[in-house]
Amino acid sequence: MIKSSENRMQKAAIGFNRRPATQDDIKSILGDLDETKMLPILALRPSVADVEEASIWLGGDPDVFGAVEPLKGIASQIVTILTVEEEEESPRVG
Repeated sequence: MIKSSENRMQKAAIGFNRRPATQDDIKSILGDLDETKMLPILALRPSVADVEEASIWLGGDPDVFGAVEPLKGIASQIVTILTVEEEEESPRVG
């Protein structure tokens, strides 16, 4: 009996994380973002899980994804939106 209730809870959690992320969800996961970042992320129509995945990736925790696992899909696009200015401001050598 305990197993089946655990399975239902896990399925419910997965379903919850796959629901579309709201602006409040994105703020609670990624922090306050200006409109130049928030609006493009919202335009992607990410799920809560997509935003969480991007946040974990940005946190640099290789134990979660593995060092060789590339980020894909909407989560990858979110990371690109959040890091584009960092890439443009990087000093160029040469």
